[in-house]
Amino acid sequence: MTQTTVTPGTTTPEAMRRETGGGREPAVQADDDYVERWRLRALATVPADRAAAEEGVRLAYLRAGLTGPERVLWARSPREAVRLVRDLTDAGPSVREAVRTAPWAEERDRVHAELGAIGWSEQWSVTGGRLWDPVRSLVDRIHRGVLEDLAGEDTEAAAEIRLILLDAVLGQHDAPWLAAFRTDRAPLDGLALVARSAGWWWPFAKVAVVCERPVALHRDEAGRLDRGDGPALAFPDGFALYAWRGMPVPADFLAELPTLTPERIRTEENAELRRVMLEHYGYDRYLADSGARPLDRDETGVLWRIDLEDDEPVVMVEVLNSTPEPDGTRRTYWLRVPPTTRTAKEGVAWTFGLRPEVYAPVRET
Repeated sequence: MTQTTVTPGTTTPEAMRRETGGGREPAVQADDDYVERWRLRALATVPADRAAAEEGVRLAYLRAGLTGPERVLWARSPREAVRLVRDLTDAGPSVREAVRTAPWAEERDRVHAELGAIGWSEQWSVTGGRLWDPVRSLVDRIHRGVLEDLAGEDTEAAAEIRLILLDAVLGQHDAPWLAAFRTDRAPLDGLALVARSAGWWWPFAKVAVVCERPVALHRDEAGRLDRGDGPALAFPDGFALYAWRGMPVPADFLAELPTLTPERIRTEENAELRRVMLEHYGYDRYLADSGARPLDRDETGVLWRIDLEDDEPVVMVEVLNSTPEPDGTRRTYWLRVPPTTRTAKEGVAWTFGLRPEVYAPVRET
């Protein structure tokens, strides 16, 4: 079953399904709706439109002056695609340079000549630049996942797999640079049709290998992969990435989170995983359950410290909201402050960018 986490600013899976279909593009590339459509395509988790994708592949070859591939092979994930590519014996050489790199360079040069250096920079900032960081981080994470799954500690296999990954055209994840150009005409119409219809793909002289899209994608509000009860990114063949607020974690690690104890957190040797445990468990709960004692208490709040082996201590200020909730209660907040903090007032002042001697709020909220 396909799962999609709809993060702020996205539409429903049904709307995403409509947006990832074919159709011609508007001429104005800085249009917010146009960029949003490409953002949705980059994050789409609906099944590939295989017929449209194969049409796009053949059109991309045509635009490059090449005869279309004799065969189009489908893979259920980038991991499976890399395996297919490794096993191919009659695919011929990669034609990625002609199919993807040359058309992109041609279109970029055209726009650069038309707008000038400053104009092109402005064009990029309001189109592809808006999508670049979140999509690029997703691509990098998939690269690492494929390498870890297929190569492990084998450095020779890892080198081979890296080269195969470099030969990929990123399909839906080419959305940032496609968002900066017109894609309803040559030379980018074939590439754009594949990107609207499928995931990554590998063009060779005789064979093209094309990937399905993911079936699940879960991100936090910052756009990082994030899920506490399953894979943050999953493909139809079972290839999956697990992450907590952007940090890669093992699958079995997430299964352990509901049963955490302060002792288990203390004995975790990996400092990064221990921080994840603390975030999931809750700093306030950990302080209470571990019998921690406050370092300082004053009119601004209470300063707490958690000492961690082979890691910097976690120091937090517990503050009480001076404005009551509708039911009359007052909400407690936990503010993480630098490990060198020695008083609650110093910690609260630091969150406002002030020195403690000049921090004197009339009313705290």
